[in-house]
Amino acid sequence: MKTILKLGWCSAVLGIALATTVLPTRSAAQDQDDPPGRVARLGYLQGSVSFQPAGESDWVGAVPNRPMTTGDQLWTDEGSRAEVQLGSAVIRMAPLTGFSFLDLDDSTVQIQLTSGAINVTVRRLGEDDDFEIDTPNQAFTITQPGHYRVEVSADGNNTAISVRAGEGESTGGGQSYDLHGGQRATLSGTDSLYADVEQLYAPDDFDTWSEGRDHRYDFSRSAQYLSHDVVGFDDLDDYGDWRDDSNYGHVWFPNRVDVGWAPYHAGHWDWISPWGWTWVDDFSWGYAPFHYGRWVSLGGRWGWVAGPVAVQAVYAPALVVFIGGGPGGFGGNVGWFALGPREVYVPSYHVSEAYVNRVNISSTTVNITTVTNVYHTTIINNTTNITNITYANRTVQGAVMVVPQHAFVSAQPVGKVAVTVSAQQIAAASLSGRVAVAPTRESVLGAKAATAGHVAAPPAAVASRQVVAKKTPPPPPVPFAKQQQALAAHPGQPLARSEVQTLRPANTAAARPMVKQAPPAKPATANVGHPANPPNAARPGQPAAPPNQPSRPGNPPAANERPAAAAPAQPSRAPASAPAPAQPSRPAMTQPDNRPEPNRPAATEPNRPAAAQPNNHPEPAHPEATRPEAARPEAKPPQPKPSEPAARPQTAPANARPEQRTPPPAAKPAPAPPKQQPKQLTPEQKKQEEEQKKKEEKSPGE
Repeated sequence: MKTILKLGWCSAVLGIALATTVLPTRSAAQDQDDPPGRVARLGYLQGSVSFQPAGESDWVGAVPNRPMTTGDQLWTDEGSRAEVQLGSAVIRMAPLTGFSFLDLDDSTVQIQLTSGAINVTVRRLGEDDDFEIDTPNQAFTITQPGHYRVEVSADGNNTAISVRAGEGESTGGGQSYDLHGGQRATLSGTDSLYADVEQLYAPDDFDTWSEGRDHRYDFSRSAQYLSHDVVGFDDLDDYGDWRDDSNYGHVWFPNRVDVGWAPYHAGHWDWISPWGWTWVDDFSWGYAPFHYGRWVSLGGRWGWVAGPVAVQAVYAPALVVFIGGGPGGFGGNVGWFALGPREVYVPSYHVSEAYVNRVNISSTTVNITTVTNVYHTTIINNTTNITNITYANRTVQGAVMVVPQHAFVSAQPVGKVAVTVSAQQIAAASLSGRVAVAPTRESVLGAKAATAGHVAAPPAAVASRQVVAKKTPPPPPVPFAKQQQALAAHPGQPLARSEVQTLRPANTAAARPMVKQAPPAKPATANVGHPANPPNAARPGQPAAPPNQPSRPGNPPAANERPAAAAPAQPSRAPASAPAPAQPSRPAMTQPDNRPEPNRPAATEPNRPAAAQPNNHPEPAHPEATRPEAARPEAKPPQPKPSEPAARPQTAPANARPEQRTPPPAAKPAPAPPKQQPKQLTPEQKKQEEEQKKKEEKSPGE
């Protein structure tokens, strides 16, 4: 795995270096309104997963392939999972997990984790990249590619971070702790941060599932044909094949589509700021081919041509040309078709010339001079109407999709509401890089807008939970309702960043009430093995957890998660005289190991000097798995029931209360000695015996 990570890192560096040689130098003045070139993809859903668009208060059903950006939130209900892909990284969510992006752009990934657990695989990390995971009591900064698991307790008081590979730093309360591969740290405290570090546990079902998903990427056949920054390319392997073409190079052909299918014909349109109208495809593989590259019709079959392998990919909301839309276009209908190879994409949102160059050169083979000409004749002239370009796919039979305007705006599946138009109508209609239709609330909520208020949402305590951030996130997104009037003035064109800024509250200091900035931190030393007693352990405002709290964050695990009773592999047993090893069972997340349980001092462990046992160790969540068997000579473990794992001894720990202890077995009475049988004497022996008796009878009278 380390080799794969290193190769991925080298490929990313090479791609960035090559991209720098062919693209113009970026300037802050040019790019102030440019959107990020990177977004996330909601790539995989299992069970009940809810989605809240940036700036909105409604939760709706999540839809696969929806692009995600700053401010978007996810909630996985009980028994559910989700996967979010970034190209250079992937984030997987366990059940009962609250997740959102505080910031996401070309160099920053800042995650807000309010509850539950996530597994994060970081494949590439540039020198200037920031990858931060903020939880209620700390901010974890990933500093090396690797595999990480971050868990937040049900009450939000503790964070557990497992580093299977890589390195990172946890910051909070004025302290910072370096974490390395092979370590698991339990971080407790808010005013001050304490870290208890131990060895990793064996992987559970969630870890195993995540690793299996990683293998799809690591061994993808499609990786050799395109940039590794293209999100979702590993989904292409099972749904199509690659062929070489003399004109276009490597071309991917989907092999599980209906006769007559054409690109951008199965899906719907959402409004996602700051890009505006964004295509969301229905096919499970339908992400990469609709936000990168170009489509071409070869021999009656549609094929996808990816951009250059060595150039860093830049996301686009939809690589199409619009027909009609707005007053007078197709009689109130909206149409579009896919861009072909070497054709220039004209964004409908505010961008610089450098951005137009990047988004086109990363997606197709095109001359910069051609891109510049298109930019000056459309965007500079403040019009996206296109009159002097011949598009190859415009005349391909079945390439153009047309739907009623109201269906377009309300995120309806376009295939069910398609309108038939003639070739003459298509040839006579005007072309544009922007569809002049203003969005509505349904456009923002997406295809499942009708589910608002009828889906699972995070509990109020989780939804209002504050997190600690090391890097200051940007202001929160402005709700659509505040933008709607300004958007109606320029239909189909998103607001520039400068315009959005005028809609924000004047008091920007209070703009992020859900985020607490971490104070400057000093390096601290973690407790290794048995935790020590931190200062202010019983300070007010941090309630203790009830005993026997489940070890997993959130509610009890769902059916597809590992049950709490199934303990990880047990470490090697220590002799009775040796100190007990690190606890093999997961500690109760709501009660840190180095916090005393209120009003209950822990008992001194037998067979061990009292000084070797901290007097503030809480009662473990799973008592039967917390001590080596050799340290419990007073009781023999009973035979396990058929439904119980044999590796889990059931005797109570030594620090349990007297009424919890298993009494020693009563001693069995000694067996009675066997009865002796009378001796069998010979006649000679009988005679001697009689003579002896006579002598004894005469002795008293003599």
